[in-house]
Amino acid sequence: MPPAADFRLAPRTDGLIRLVGIARMAAESSVLIEKRRVEYRNLATRKWLNRCQSERVPFDWTINPYRGCEFACKYCYARYTHDFLERHDPTSFETEIYAKDWNAKDFQEELKSVKAGQIIAIGTATDPYQPAERRFLSTQNVLEAMSILRGVSICLTTKSSLVSRDSALFLELAKHNRVHVTVTITTTNRALARLTEPFAPSPEMRLKAVAKLAEAGVSVGVMASPILPLITDSEQNLLSVAQAAKDAGAKQFGAHVVFLQPTAQRVFYPFLSEHFPEHLARYQRSFRDGAYLNGAYPEKMRDLVRDIRAQVGLTSREIDNTPPPAAPPAEQMLLF
Repeated sequence: MPPAADFRLAPRTDGLIRLVGIARMAAESSVLIEKRRVEYRNLATRKWLNRCQSERVPFDWTINPYRGCEFACKYCYARYTHDFLERHDPTSFETEIYAKDWNAKDFQEELKSVKAGQIIAIGTATDPYQPAERRFLSTQNVLEAMSILRGVSICLTTKSSLVSRDSALFLELAKHNRVHVTVTITTTNRALARLTEPFAPSPEMRLKAVAKLAEAGVSVGVMASPILPLITDSEQNLLSVAQAAKDAGAKQFGAHVVFLQPTAQRVFYPFLSEHFPEHLARYQRSFRDGAYLNGAYPEKMRDLVRDIRAQVGLTSREIDNTPPPAAPPAEQMLLF
């Protein structure tokens, strides 16, 4: 990703502002397809492979074939990425989907920077198998081009049942690399999933994709992230996801508590006000001082997830075993 300065609005001599960097590219992009609620646009791209700077995840590199995501999950942390495009309407992230211009030769040249033993994560700020993938095949192109890699760990995360389409590509990559696919399922309650993730495939469809991947021999796990306090954090809910994952053939299970940046709050808090008004004040109070919860509540959830794994007979993903950075001291309720 280019430096943050590239996304800023630059002053003009006439006192107005002009878009520069990726915001200008987005403004100049063409509408490729217009659906009932979504526009697909093209986006000129300097780089597909981005260095991961976050200390909270163990990835060395990230790849996001698209910008924006049609699934419209109410809690999505990645909504802030559209701010870089000067698209500040909180719903633009789910209605303006940018397909990055593809050049296999340039991408494989970028891959020469990846060293053996490093981790590449696909789908950290957008779902790589959202509906746009059926039209543009960007994720498929990425996986095919990555065939030159050796000794690398490749992790892909999605909510889409379309992921099972590429089982053969995952197996081909796994001949020379460590490949792991994670399917996110926050709840097996279809009605609740439709509320929180309105345009994502149903939990049943995702579980079928897990089964297809497992039957093909792909290393696949399930994540129940994010855990939504007071909504999906019950032992019954998490246990039902873990058991369904086990029954579908998944080998790993994990879950982490939601974090809510200001951009996500602009969508999630109105959602709570409409559907879970009794919880709104507690969320606002708990996330008043930052996006991340600290203290007893996330520790309780980590212990619960660990116990559920042991009960069902699943393991954690290796990347989840990386110790998280120490949380800053903060006043926090004993439990959420």
